[in-house]
Amino acid sequence: MEASRRVPEGNLPSPKGEEADRVALTDLVIITGFSGAGKSTAMAVFEDEGYFCVDNLPSEMIRSLAELFRHGGSKIERAAVVSDARAQSYFEGLVEILDDLRTNGVNHRVLFLEADEQTLLTRYKETRRRHPLAETGSVADGIARERALLAPLRTRADVVIDTGALSASMLRRKLADEVLPARTTGRLAITVQSFGFKNGPARDADLLFDVRFLPNPHYEPDLRPLTGTDQRIVEFIDRDGALTAFYDRLHPLLDYLLPQYLTEGKSHLVIAVGCTGGRHRSVAVAEHLASRYGGESDYRVEVSHRDVHTPERR
Repeated sequence: MEASRRVPEGNLPSPKGEEADRVALTDLVIITGFSGAGKSTAMAVFEDEGYFCVDNLPSEMIRSLAELFRHGGSKIERAAVVSDARAQSYFEGLVEILDDLRTNGVNHRVLFLEADEQTLLTRYKETRRRHPLAETGSVADGIARERALLAPLRTRADVVIDTGALSASMLRRKLADEVLPARTTGRLAITVQSFGFKNGPARDADLLFDVRFLPNPHYEPDLRPLTGTDQRIVEFIDRDGALTAFYDRLHPLLDYLLPQYLTEGKSHLVIAVGCTGGRHRSVAVAEHLASRYGGESDYRVEVSHRDVHTPERR
């Protein structure tokens, strides 16, 4: 069984009285543009910022979704939808839908992503996917049809971004800087997970530290029943200064790496710390790291102990 603890961020009160009648939806972002221009990456940026996201939504359903979210009982304040040529005939009415949203006072923005033809051709060649408008199988023909279909929407866009020279990480940063000016800066979700190598490797770790070189409390009968959350375990591990020496080297490394991940646009980082059984040394180190970085406004930290309650194998 895996034990986990999340740093609380506060609870929002349920709407009552007049609050229940307020318009919940404050920002609706409609993402559109060329197939292969990075709409999936854009959707991920908004999702990481807490937006309710829907991909490949027919234009006719945008109106219904907006009305649903504007209802007094809705808890959705920010939403982002992708509507593009994949919807075929259902996409053609998007301009009319935008007019309706404006008439009905729905706060919305249109984000339009584009790229030059050669870039789009190259991306399709790399992914080997069929263009949604390439009836004959020619990507170039599909791009030409899409360009004509998208022309009215481009003129209506609030933000137009040419992604031709942008990598995925560069696009994420550009969106964060230009489209999400009110975003919470520097919020990297960090999971610090302890585990025992004898119970299998850690999954999905971005950084992994093996701390089996540290003194092992397992061989002390009085300490064996305890876990790394107990101060006596910490004191034993650091009895000869080994733990302090490790932190003297680990802290500068993480102090350098974590801001780099933020700048790169990463939203979630898993730091795995492993010892033999996952009960003593890895738990102590994971708790220490969660405490050290959990107090910083740049990070949202969760500590998870995968094997702390796993029965010892005889």
